[in-house]
Amino acid sequence: QVQLVESGGDLVQPGGSLRLSCAASGIIFSIYVMGWYRQAPGKQRELVAGITSGGSTNYADSVKGRFTISTDNAKNTLYLQMNSLKPEDTAVYYCNADSGVLRDGTRYNYWGQGTQVTVSS
Repeated sequence: QVQLVESGGDLVQPGGSLRLSCAASGIIFSIYVMGWYRQAPGKQRELVAGITSGGSTNYADSVKGRFTISTDNAKNTLYLQMNSLKPEDTAVYYCNADSGVLRDGTRYNYWGQGTQVTVSS
């Protein structure tokens, strides 16, 4: 059974920092493309940052220079270090794991339950 469990969301003041974690089980973590998405009230879910099995990263323009995505393959854990937080970063943050299209044509995509990040004074 695949599980992605996020943690680390909290209420933080503007300019503050948080680190989100996503503990993965039931998947071969190192071969998946991992990502953080977020969804604010009334808005669509959007990609925040992604990281490939080879360590390549990509970020939404709105978080470049402030957020850092990383993995610890030994712990099957994905992280998102968020610095210089702004009120517009307020959202539910979701962890995602995507296998890509495998040799047999199948593809697996999994989501965590989300963790709330609120940036407010």
